Amino acid sequence: MMKRILLAVLAVSALTAGVVQSEESTPAKPVSEAVAKTEILNPGGIGGLESLRGSTELEDTRPADPMKHYPKDQGVIDNDYVYQPPLIPHTIRHYEVSLNANKCLACHSWKNAKEMGATKISVTHYVSPQEGQVLSDVSPSRYFCQQCHVPQADAKPLVENDFKRVSALQ
Repeated sequence: MMKRILLAVLAVSALTAGVVQSEESTPAKPVSEAVAKTEILNPGGIGGLESLRGSTELEDTRPADPMKHYPKDQGVIDNDYVYQPPLIPHTIRHYEVSLNANKCLACHSWKNAKEMGATKISVTHYVSPQEGQVLSDVSPSRYFCQQCHVPQADAKPLVENDFKRVSALQ
């Protein structure tokens, strides 16, 4: 069913883009004919586009990418751009961050950081973004650390880019 809907959308797109033409002198072609013609012009069914998944169809399961290499405890990592959330210099495998627990706060909370020898989380994490009110505990909008902070990985970029580190802008 999903494939038929996708093909119908492709057919309509092809008609509007002029890929499948309908002569004015003849009546409009039925959608099924346009779909068949679109399938011929687009045999892969992905519209000639390739996502980060590669050319794998949505319905297909492809093998997982190889695991990235995360160096063991490598110290503080310099930021690449202004206002970048700090990168995590250690493994976070098996860290639970859920509604019930946050393993990051066991070391990085203001209460535990000194004893654990860890960096304290920023005071901005204790401010409610809606009201600007200072809270006694981490703001719910800052509770899920991996929304912004990621471990440093030895991995090639997912897409080509010409990014320059902040130090290169001086």
